[in-house]
Amino acid sequence: MTRATTVRAVLAAAVLLVSVYITLTMSPRLGLDLQGGTRMVLQAKDSDTAKADRDSTDRTLEVLRQRVDSLGVAEPTLTRSGEDRIIVELPDVQDPRQAAEVLGKTAQLSFHPVQGPGTEPAADDKEKDEGEGSKAGPTLPDEQGDLLALGPVRLSGAGVKDATASFDAQQGTGWSVSLDFHKDAGKKWTGLTGEAACNPVQDERRRVAIVLDGKVISSPQVSPSVGCNVGLPSGSTQITGSFGADEARDLALLIKGGSLPVPVEIVEQRIVGPTLGAAAIDASARAALIGAAATALFITVMYRLFGALAALALAAYGVISYAALVVLGVTLTLPGLAGFVLAIGMAVDANVLVFERAREECADRPNRTLLSALTAGFRGAWSAVADSNVTTLIAAGLLFFLGSGPVKGFGVTLAIGVIASMFSALVIARALTEIAAGSRFVSGYRGVNGIARPGAVRTRLNARDPQLFRSPRRWLAFSAVLVAVAVAGIVVRGVNLGVEFTGGRLVEYSTSRPVDVEKARDALSAAGFGDAEVTTAGDGDLSVRTGKLDDDGERAVRAALADEGGEATKIRDELIGPSLGDELRRNALIALGVAVFVQLAYLAARFRWTFAVASVGALVHDVIILVGAFAWLGRTVDGIFLAALLTVIGYSVNDSVVVFDRVRELWAKSRRTPLPDIANRAVLQTVPRTVNTGMGALFILAALAVLGGDSLADFALALLIGICVGTYSSVMTAVPGALLLETSSKAPPPARKRAPGRKVSRQQRRDPLDNGARV
Repeated sequence: MTRATTVRAVLAAAVLLVSVYITLTMSPRLGLDLQGGTRMVLQAKDSDTAKADRDSTDRTLEVLRQRVDSLGVAEPTLTRSGEDRIIVELPDVQDPRQAAEVLGKTAQLSFHPVQGPGTEPAADDKEKDEGEGSKAGPTLPDEQGDLLALGPVRLSGAGVKDATASFDAQQGTGWSVSLDFHKDAGKKWTGLTGEAACNPVQDERRRVAIVLDGKVISSPQVSPSVGCNVGLPSGSTQITGSFGADEARDLALLIKGGSLPVPVEIVEQRIVGPTLGAAAIDASARAALIGAAATALFITVMYRLFGALAALALAAYGVISYAALVVLGVTLTLPGLAGFVLAIGMAVDANVLVFERAREECADRPNRTLLSALTAGFRGAWSAVADSNVTTLIAAGLLFFLGSGPVKGFGVTLAIGVIASMFSALVIARALTEIAAGSRFVSGYRGVNGIARPGAVRTRLNARDPQLFRSPRRWLAFSAVLVAVAVAGIVVRGVNLGVEFTGGRLVEYSTSRPVDVEKARDALSAAGFGDAEVTTAGDGDLSVRTGKLDDDGERAVRAALADEGGEATKIRDELIGPSLGDELRRNALIALGVAVFVQLAYLAARFRWTFAVASVGALVHDVIILVGAFAWLGRTVDGIFLAALLTVIGYSVNDSVVVFDRVRELWAKSRRTPLPDIANRAVLQTVPRTVNTGMGALFILAALAVLGGDSLADFALALLIGICVGTYSSVMTAVPGALLLETSSKAPPPARKRAPGRKVSRQQRRDPLDNGARV
């Protein structure tokens, strides 16, 4: 065993042991659908400057959403109820009182000059910054207890760009909050501190008061080193005081989230049950286990011993990624867990790439050792693995930083999955397979190791050698027909948006005898309300949240519940707004658009602009077809569909990168061969990887669709359609598109990259494809 293999084995064992310890000792944070949480109802009130109408309530909701994200609560649900109420549901909140205190604060931040006792603001001060208000603020006690008057508001919290809590042990100041200003606000800050610096040192008028919701939270003196009318730099400042860690963090998130357009009052707070029942969760868990087991069995059958070792590495991947989710405090929802299980099936991709490259090496040089073929397989697959995962990480990072709510949570889960899968394939699986390849028994029996002989798919393709791209326009025409059919479905049938996008109705009932929530769900489903969310609310009450529901429908819901629990009394009936509001949807689209653009730039830099445009075109093709398929089927497009759509986008780009990586490699080695022939050879060489990777994901999705119940049916269906379409488009849309773009491009073929110290024969330089050479 080589030194590198030993290092990989030790590193894999260490990471796996830590992950197992975390899994056994720490509990995950579960979402509302799995565990329930805290529900708060906030009432918006009129203020001196704004009225609590629908528009101001919607703006207030978005500020509250930012605060909830900053609190570290993932996958929350925030909806407007009526004109002036907001329902906030927080899963797995450890301290509801702290959350209520933070959410209820107005967070009106302002900066004031300090004046002497009984001093009235000067006339010129009253005229400054009229847009920010010229009314004198609260008073401030000096060291003798006398009250100091504050001047008018010179700078508001709207000028703060960012706020972070930090601890300074060296200076002994403890916890503080650092503020970064926008450009114009920074100039005002410089002017305010420059005016204060014109007063003598230790004079009270040299102080600047920082006020939050009418209360002075800090009033630092301007440093003696600051000159009169010079002021502090315009970039940032620091709020110091007797802050604890929690106080500093809460203050930072309040400032960063912005002030509420109108004040809010918490009028109700209670615990609610999970939106999914135990039966649905158990069914989904069984489906996930069966699907994962089927994937492991499939990869073992395809690659025998090395496939079994890859299955062990996938199990390790599951443990490592789950431990990372737990440590980072990611809230786990049922779709998130399903996506996590699906990632296990997709994580097999890197192993399949390596094994197929090793099979090529063994076919080209039958006498080479198994270990050297495996090493060459890892080396040859590295660029495809790296590029596909880097593009996915780019998308995950941008979704996290630019998105919000479930989009941000998806970015975290996706990034963890990508990093864990790379570690699983390139460290754990490589260590296991290299140790096995060093065994004489394994290397001596070709039928045991799984890579010394070509697979059935590769053998048949080599025998037939089909020519796929003699007429690339035909493939593009077929793709255009599919897109046209999908667009027709969107136009004719329309997209059936779920309650998260459209809003709906929330009704709560009290029954004369207790009703099991599972029986209530079954009763409503039998009455034709299968999409309704049913939860417990308070002392045995039932909460029903559904989309469009008229009065006749409400009476039918009440009658269905009465059949199970006797007399059903309606205790609340409110129209609710969408939980995925306009701003969240806009942020999601912006994040997705930026992610696609950055991926386009990366692929253009790593490959060619023609390959990049073709890959993005295939991605758009997949998205339109998936949305159109759901439109024709009348399926609901909701938050779960959004998660599936983002997964399909990542899969589509990954697939295209693998194909174009092989095109680039073969074209660089054979610059005189026509590009359609190069593309045909590249596609045929990557088909075994595409089929085997797709089958690994399809096993899990089929199990989720058949056994997972209604809660995951649409999620699994969306991914089944998306993966099938993505597999097709990466070959029959992206490659023909690139071929047509290359006909109009005058760029030369890619330069060949020679391996260090390796000699290339004249025949191979002329056309290595003629003698079947591989790398």
